Amino acid sequence: MSFTPRFALVFAIAVGAAVAISPLAALAAAALGLHFPFPRIFDRTVMVTLLVALFFPGGRLGLVIRVLRGFVPSALEFHRALRGFLVAIASIAALWTLATALGARAASQVLALIPHLARYSAAALLIAIIEEGFFRAFLLDGMETDLGRIGSLAASSAVYAIAHLVRSPARFYASGFEPLAGVRNLTASLAALGDGNAMMAGCGLFMLGLVLGEAFLLTRKVYFSVGMHAGIVIGLRFWRAIVESRAALPGWLFGSGRFPIVSGAAAWIVAVVILATLRPLTRSARRPA
Repeated sequence: MSFTPRFALVFAIAVGAAVAISPLAALAAAALGLHFPFPRIFDRTVMVTLLVALFFPGGRLGLVIRVLRGFVPSALEFHRALRGFLVAIASIAALWTLATALGARAASQVLALIPHLARYSAAALLIAIIEEGFFRAFLLDGMETDLGRIGSLAASSAVYAIAHLVRSPARFYASGFEPLAGVRNLTASLAALGDGNAMMAGCGLFMLGLVLGEAFLLTRKVYFSVGMHAGIVIGLRFWRAIVESRAALPGWLFGSGRFPIVSGAAAWIVAVVILATLRPLTRSARRPA
């Protein structure tokens, strides 16, 4: 069995295990005096069961070797990471400028966020390393062996978008042992994918996945995409605070739902521009002859 169907099978087994285990995990958390919403417990359980399942088939999926290969360090790659970070910040700054021109006012909360910038940056970098290691160094690299460059780029970007969208729309707590809570959560999460806001966000996340994935394919390393990913996470954190009133901005700029900016058409245009200029952006500086 090749990489893509094997990964699909492993993922299905992991989700099925999480459906069965998450009610027990919720019961254990309650016994310890921890009160977390069940959707959060379910999400963490899926992560753990998927990690276990990925290692279970031995080295057939090549998780460790693919990730290590994608993170081979060099001075050039660190420069690319910085370049990717600056591209993301410049892109979001351009959208901020457009928002200001359309009448949005900088919220006072922005100044309150600045003292916490170091903490936000550390969290953004961690998120970027984990997600780029999984979705690009592992998943995209593995799918490429089956689907080719274009097919693997599209498929991995779709998985990336869906993985961010599959969240229960309801925040609920399990009272005691509810064996069907996992089924209830998964069903609600999948049903939410048909929501209009989710579909708009899905388009934006898919295009973002294309940009990050193409950066990986051009360099065969994750550093440019890690830098860009971290910059986007930081920029989104400030975007939520910079606009005092959503009504002041059109939907095509502000976006909607849980993914502002990303679900707006303006960000899609920015993604297309970045995608078109990625080759020179990721190219290493050549020594003069």
